[in-house]
Amino acid sequence: MVIELKLADYLEMVRHARALAPIEDCGLLGGTVADGVKSVEKVYYLTNTDHSEEHFSLDPKEQFAAVKEMRANGWQLLGNWHSHPASPSRPSEEDKRLAFDSKASYFILSLHGGEPVLNSFHVSREEKVTKEDLRIR
Repeated sequence: MVIELKLADYLEMVRHARALAPIEDCGLLGGTVADGVKSVEKVYYLTNTDHSEEHFSLDPKEQFAAVKEMRANGWQLLGNWHSHPASPSRPSEEDKRLAFDSKASYFILSLHGGEPVLNSFHVSREEKVTKEDLRIR
C-alpha cells in the first residue's frame, strides 16, 4: 500500500507541530483508497486533551466532527497522526498498545534532532509494526 500526502499538507503539519511543541500535536487523516493507493485529502488538527509531551488523546467532539466531514466529502478515515517533539519517528510502546485499528495508517512526525521526519506505520493486532510507503508530493 502506497500513501500519498501533499507537500503543502506535510509542511503545515511541521509548522503546526513546531508551534505546539513540546506538547504532542495530533489529528486525523481523511482521504480515498483506490488501486492500492491511500491518498490523504485532508489533515485534521485536533486538540491533544492530555496536553502532554509524551502522549496524546484526541478530543472526542473534534474527532466526531472530522469524521462527519470526511463522510460528507466521500472520504474514509485513513488513520491518525501525532508528533514526537523529542523522540524519533517510530511508534512508542504506548503507541503500539493504543493502535486499535489494524487497517489504519499511523503517521508519526518527529521534530527531534534537527530536520523533521515523517513516517507512516501499520500496526497489527499483535502490535507488529511495519513501515509504510509514504510519498510526499
